[in-house]
Amino acid sequence: MTTSDIQSRSDDLARTAVTLRAERGFNCAQAVACALAPEVGADFEACYLLSEGFGAGMGGHQETCGAISGAVMALSHLNSSGTETSGTTKVATYRLVHELVQRFGEMNGTTRCAELKGIGCDHDPLRSCPGCIEDAVRIAVDIIARREPAE
Repeated sequence: MTTSDIQSRSDDLARTAVTLRAERGFNCAQAVACALAPEVGADFEACYLLSEGFGAGMGGHQETCGAISGAVMALSHLNSSGTETSGTTKVATYRLVHELVQRFGEMNGTTRCAELKGIGCDHDPLRSCPGCIEDAVRIAVDIIARREPAE
């Protein structure tokens, strides 16, 4: 996969993720993780299963947006060296995640599901779930395209 390949598919990947939520009932985390699964060499079904509890701001707690959680899973799968060299890639993966969360928050004003939806706040919704999914996918794709492989 070259940088231009994934970047040129960013909009298609975002549409795929939104469609998974709208047409197949995936939560936001599942939609993002599963749309990015082929791009990061992850198993689609495993991503679906592992991300199920992260929807609605981690299982309905309305905390960190599920779309962010799904993108974190994809970035982690791509960057981690696995158990053979346990712990050696955490810092680099945390840098990728930090960038994702920071950019998402700057783009949308928050990373909290409740605030994004306008629940329990003194403001209207800041961003729809489909919009959050699109943003998380596009930011993750940009990070993937620019990342330096783990050593």
